[in-house]
Amino acid sequence: MDPFVSTPWLLWSLIVVTMFALGTLVRDDELRPLRNRPWWVVLGVTAQILVMPAAAWLVTRIVAMDDELAAGVILVGCVPGAMASNVLTSTAGGSVAYSVSLTTVATLLSPISVPAVLWIVAGKHADQSLAKPAIQLALLVVLPTIIGHLMARRSTRLRVLAGRWSSFAASLALLWIIATVVAGNRDKLLSVGVLLVVSLLVINVIGYTAGFGVAKLARLPDRYCRALTLEVGMQNAGLGTALATSLYGAATVATIPTAAYTFGCMLTGTILAVFWRRYGPHDHLG
Repeated sequence: MDPFVSTPWLLWSLIVVTMFALGTLVRDDELRPLRNRPWWVVLGVTAQILVMPAAAWLVTRIVAMDDELAAGVILVGCVPGAMASNVLTSTAGGSVAYSVSLTTVATLLSPISVPAVLWIVAGKHADQSLAKPAIQLALLVVLPTIIGHLMARRSTRLRVLAGRWSSFAASLALLWIIATVVAGNRDKLLSVGVLLVVSLLVINVIGYTAGFGVAKLARLPDRYCRALTLEVGMQNAGLGTALATSLYGAATVATIPTAAYTFGCMLTGTILAVFWRRYGPHDHLG
């Protein structure tokens, strides 16, 4: 077996590993905003579900691209937020508890929200059945996350192991996904050009701007504002890559935008988080 040949089986296996590992890292105390300030969580998840697909759809309307490439761009907007936003929220001095709550709820809702939003915004690009991704999201994303969380709650030993190795395992799986996508599409990547990169950057910036604006309008504390900004702008593009492969085949160019966005949002998110850490205002509300 060539480990860098992208296949649906390999990509979904890596997604299962990632989500299980991340599930073991979620602690009960990190979900307290769900109990204490549930409307803040609803506000954040709603902003992400509405803003990012709309931004992706708008870009595909403005920029001329073939149907499968446009489908990949739309997938970038439809998938839930990435767990990397939790790490960068910590770097930025934001509320990690709020960030984890947003990511968890968005992930749990993904079997419903992703197919529904994809059907609404994709238009001519949604010529595939969306029942399949709904089932895949439920069984291969939500279920491993819940199992990982429940197992870590029951086992002290697993919690200790998770603290040492789960972040590494999730990062390695994500890098493997990116490597297989790049390896399979290296020739196509060279022909895409700067326009796609700019398009993805525009979506990313719209996400950050919307997250920041919604937080300010709702008068959230500064730490929550940072968390929501990063959560809306950063997407689980590794999951988007697996969905693109499942919907359009292993050789599809729809995986190029999702793989590129993974790199891009990590770069911009890191820059933003470091800026906030060094120069941003601070408050003490958790």
